[in-house]
Amino acid sequence: MTILYTLIRYIYSREFFYIIYCLMQSFSLFFIIGYSKLFYEIKFYDEIALTFASLCALIFAVNFFEGRFLPKITNYKELIINTILLNVVILTSLYHYYLFEYLPYAIVYAILFLSFIFNIKNGSKPAFIYVFGWSIFCIILFVFDFKNYYEISGFTDIVLVAFTVEAVLFTIFLSSRYSSLKLENQEFEKMIFQQSKLAKTGEMIGNITHQFRQPLNNLSYILINLNKKFKSNNLNEVYFEKKITQANSQIDFLSKTIDDFKEFYTPKKEKENFFIKDCVDTVLSILSADLKNHNISVEIDFRTIEEIEIYGSKNEFSQVLLALISNSIDELKDIENPQININIDSNSSDVIVSILDNGKGIKGSLSKLFEPYFTTKDKGTGLGLFLVKQIIEESFNGKIEVKNLKEGCEFSLFIERLI
Repeated sequence: MTILYTLIRYIYSREFFYIIYCLMQSFSLFFIIGYSKLFYEIKFYDEIALTFASLCALIFAVNFFEGRFLPKITNYKELIINTILLNVVILTSLYHYYLFEYLPYAIVYAILFLSFIFNIKNGSKPAFIYVFGWSIFCIILFVFDFKNYYEISGFTDIVLVAFTVEAVLFTIFLSSRYSSLKLENQEFEKMIFQQSKLAKTGEMIGNITHQFRQPLNNLSYILINLNKKFKSNNLNEVYFEKKITQANSQIDFLSKTIDDFKEFYTPKKEKENFFIKDCVDTVLSILSADLKNHNISVEIDFRTIEEIEIYGSKNEFSQVLLALISNSIDELKDIENPQININIDSNSSDVIVSILDNGKGIKGSLSKLFEPYFTTKDKGTGLGLFLVKQIIEESFNGKIEVKNLKEGCEFSLFIERLI
């Protein structure tokens, strides 16, 4: 069962320690078959099985070792303590081998014991669980002189008990290890998210610069014209009011731009019903200068009602649209007659938002496109699409698909439709 369990876990996770442990258990099974003398009595096969099982056990334990093999010693006190601890490891490992007379498990026990005691400050919890379980078991057997009683009573060989105990401890051990890895993965995702935000900040500052440049130029021209009229004594009330209206219009545009960017960067996590159209309008407003600068036309096609709503974080959905449309802009910078199409459709179960462009398409493997740090751009961070996938799957319980078209590519978001 342990062999099948670790083999299946390896197929799904591709973690090296699963396959090496699976091999260790497989060679142990061959050893048990030979040891039982049910099918053959060739000692040579047992020795081969034991040798390979021991080798796999060593590789497995080293792979799982957490911290330093040699502890950092800065004074005599630490030297004495670590020497005592090393002797404890040696003695308990020898007793472990004496009890069960099976070298592979004694190797795993010894190395993980070292991993725990020499790196106790780092909190190697999985190693602690494994070692603590074996140690308590060995202490109980020692106190009650269990081995002699077991052998005198003529029970099944004690090495088979070792296989059972090891399988149970290994399951608990892996469960703890999985929890630790899951926690590390969550921390890693948080770090990636922060890195992505920092990377996007530079792009957003560039967008703000584009957005502000034209209105500021217009305000400058308005002031120049007012100044000329004033100095030539040709400034009348009608002209003055006209220019004030124009100036206020430019100021309102700047104010709206600030509000759009402020809303975009506000870390809102509250979920609510919101209109997709509002998010599309906000994002296109933010990117309008960049779109205009590269002569990119945008067409929005509602193939369902314009007031269609979805449930989730409006701010996060805007980030998704911004990332996808920004990617399209990057792909269209050297394209003749560049165009982006945003199609919003729905069926009985989903709302489908598709973003198409007529660029050169995506080169390379589409399956790796959403992996962290994978990028097809010369100066890309490889974080944008990874976060897009995370947001759609985790915040909206949806999915994202991508495919190359005859001209360009298409990203499709599938989000559960509100009833």
